[in-house]
Amino acid sequence: MSEERVARALLSHLAEPGDRRIGRLLRTSSAAEVVDMIRTGTTGIEAEEGYRVRLATARPEEHLERVGALGGRLLMPGDLEWPRQLDDLGDAAPWALWVRGTVDLRLTALRSVAVVGARAATRYGERVASQLGSDLAVSGWSVVSGGAFGIDKAAHLGALAAQGVTVAVLACGVDVSYPPSNDVVFARIAADGLIVSEVPPGAAPHRTRFLVRNRVIAALTRGTVVVEAALRSGALSTAHEAERLGRPVLGIPGTVTSEQSRGVHRAIRQGALLVTSAAEVIEAVGGIGVDLAPEPSGPGDPRDALDPLAARVLDAVPVRRAATLESVARTAGVTPAETAAALGLLELSGFVQHGPDGWALGAPRGAPR
Repeated sequence: MSEERVARALLSHLAEPGDRRIGRLLRTSSAAEVVDMIRTGTTGIEAEEGYRVRLATARPEEHLERVGALGGRLLMPGDLEWPRQLDDLGDAAPWALWVRGTVDLRLTALRSVAVVGARAATRYGERVASQLGSDLAVSGWSVVSGGAFGIDKAAHLGALAAQGVTVAVLACGVDVSYPPSNDVVFARIAADGLIVSEVPPGAAPHRTRFLVRNRVIAALTRGTVVVEAALRSGALSTAHEAERLGRPVLGIPGTVTSEQSRGVHRAIRQGALLVTSAAEVIEAVGGIGVDLAPEPSGPGDPRDALDPLAARVLDAVPVRRAATLESVARTAGVTPAETAAALGLLELSGFVQHGPDGWALGAPRGAPR
């Protein structure tokens, strides 16, 4: 266990995630040197006394042993598994990540999408998030979210149901189930995906930690999809972080009368990309000209395959009665010979039928009944 790794484990106990003052020191000094500065009171940081107070209760070696017993580890910049896109956060970048699970975080994050949204989600929102998580997983993309109720949980479960990889970024220790009722979900994520946190094992969630961890979700992934969010939803902070980092921000539209979609709709009006499927999400965050979504289309109409003459003759056949060949030809504005040839082909396909009173509409093969 290297001195630097122990020092970074210690810093995760001494300072809150995203502490830019510590981040600035780490630009020019090792973590071990920063810890020595804190011990000697030479950091130059105003109110550094708070760091020294926490030194008395810090047990970094115990934390490292604890996460190891869970099958986890502490990652730090320079490790092969470290996702280098986190460096885009600058001085607010994590100086270490506690990780639980056997999946490689860097490789997982290469093709990953954040799916976030309201805790108090509607059934519509949960259904969409679950389907989105499942379809992304089937397409080989990892799903990253925050492990909360509502949209987060639905997205995680959708990915797991498709036997895909999902990552939960927590505001508490990787061994803490919060919310407690999601403990079964966290166990499944740890078994088949990853649980990630900036705070050491055993750390409790704080209100500010939820907002601060959202920057990690945004920076870790190729883009952020907001499924449902009210105007003051915390999920929108993830979208704001993604936008600041130059990552795509995407929104799933909801019912215009739903309070839980007002934040998403405002984000779309302000420039977020409207998406309705995993394929459209992948097109937005994937390779240019490679991960293209199919063009949406409605149900096929048998008439679409008709040539212009046949379509013109068919339109000339009355809807409620039969008509003679000559009458159809006059209405269509083509010769009787052309009409006869077209009607013959239309009869073979079931579009028309000939009876004692003339030609009438039929039911073409393949048409809905």
